[in-house]
Amino acid sequence: MIRKMKTAAELMLDVLHQSGVSHVFGIPGGNSIPIYDALTHHPLQLILTRHEQGATHMADGFARTSGKPSVVCVTSGPGATNTLTGILTAMMDSIPMLIITGQSITPNIGLDAFQEADVMGMSFPVVKHSYRVSDPQDISRIIREALHIATTGRPGPVLVDIPKDVSAAMVNVDIECEQDLPGYQAAPEINIGELELAANLINAAHRPVILSGHGVILSDASKALMEVVEKMRIPVTTTLLGKGGFPDTHELCLGLPGMHGTAYANKALCESDLIVSIGARWDDRITGIPEKFCTNARKIHFDIDPVEIGKIIPVDCAVIGDARMALEELIAYLKPGELKSWNNRIRSWKRSFPLKYRKEGKLRAQHIIEELSKLAGPEAVVCTDVGQHQMWAAQFVKTDKGKNWISSGGAGTMGFGLPSAIGAQLARPDATIYAIVGDGSFQMTFCELATATINKLPIKIILMNNRYLGMVRQWQHLFYDNRFTGVDLVGNPDFIKLASAYNIKGFRVKRSSDVRKTLKAAIDWNDGPCLIEAVVEQHDNVFPMVPAGATLEEMIIEPPKRPRVVS
Repeated sequence: MIRKMKTAAELMLDVLHQSGVSHVFGIPGGNSIPIYDALTHHPLQLILTRHEQGATHMADGFARTSGKPSVVCVTSGPGATNTLTGILTAMMDSIPMLIITGQSITPNIGLDAFQEADVMGMSFPVVKHSYRVSDPQDISRIIREALHIATTGRPGPVLVDIPKDVSAAMVNVDIECEQDLPGYQAAPEINIGELELAANLINAAHRPVILSGHGVILSDASKALMEVVEKMRIPVTTTLLGKGGFPDTHELCLGLPGMHGTAYANKALCESDLIVSIGARWDDRITGIPEKFCTNARKIHFDIDPVEIGKIIPVDCAVIGDARMALEELIAYLKPGELKSWNNRIRSWKRSFPLKYRKEGKLRAQHIIEELSKLAGPEAVVCTDVGQHQMWAAQFVKTDKGKNWISSGGAGTMGFGLPSAIGAQLARPDATIYAIVGDGSFQMTFCELATATINKLPIKIILMNNRYLGMVRQWQHLFYDNRFTGVDLVGNPDFIKLASAYNIKGFRVKRSSDVRKTLKAAIDWNDGPCLIEAVVEQHDNVFPMVPAGATLEEMIIEPPKRPRVVS
């Protein structure tokens, strides 16, 4: 009998391809050469990036917009450590990703060999699981297990570290080892008793609010959530990552809650008698001071991860399990009540406290974002970086689908916007992809313009240039008596010339009257990526704002007349 032999690297790529993976993002190096050599004759598409962090953010954007796992492949040492920021970003936001790192040959591990680093040990706090492959014949089993762990239950990144001698070794492809994951439970079964208790609390509430989080999107629960909302007429506020899981354009949508949420979302939470959190983890940007968070409201928590229950906010009822399955079962137990007066009150708050900004004087970032949303429509895919522009985008971009809003939440990773948009465009080549970035965050990963250009991706990059690290400047203005330190981005390049250097079409807009025609011209440009530099007001601040360490009741709706000084 003739045994069919391949290198471990070739077999690994076969398993990835069979599992539905289509792209690999990364940069080669000495200890990953056997893997990259196998890619030369494999249907998997390699996306060569300019930095390993960019590779992880591209894979992240790909996974978020496609709903499928993504793969990064880099070399050992600094190549591997450069991925840690992206891995943290994916872990904090529950993104299914497989990170494959080359490693020094097995005999050299632990001897401080060239480009050796214990990336497995470094990765432990920011992954669901880490592997090091010691037996080449285990490669098929480990890759299948890694994909299973990354995509089931609460998704997240998994790292596989492969020594060079292991990836180059010959293996028998006919030997298939079974998965071995003792104790791993993807999703707990839903407790019907807890589900009935949740329904009873909802049925008895007079002023309920649903807090819809990223879990609604990850579990594909939007349809089930809509059925619950339509049956009960409960208003919904969506977290930063939950945006689009319930349509922004729906009459019962309250928008974003928390630190830079809408005034009416925060007022609704403060006045509610029941908060139903679905796939949201009560993060600090929403709750502020946990022990003072909406003390008059009872709380229900739907979550697939038992660790999140009671971690930040004590709850009156917890339903552990997949959000879609839980909501589909919950509907049968719900009995509509009288919420007309509650919804009338919320409509009154919407009229009294709308999102707004000054429209006179210099161009405002809010203006170009709001105009972009109108032109692009709720079907557009919007990727953001991190900072003031991110919060304005969350406020003014209207989206009706969760996979159309891509933003770094838990980690708040500057530099995420451009590479995530590249990944999104590769995942959905027929979609129109917009990247809203700031001049500070853009410069952290703008080398990936080369990746966008080489792959001829028609991404629209909207760059808010206020020559500041705007969010830090805002805090220094409001809470540190205008002591601006380290926020003035003097020395910014000419961004249009920078775009031209990458053979990218550039547009510049300085006046409000030119916004619409400039955006239309950019939208019509499909010969590769284009960049729209918006030279905006330098000293705008994001409002509403709940100061750090304050309660929702202490929300600042309008700019204060005098800055508050931290003692």
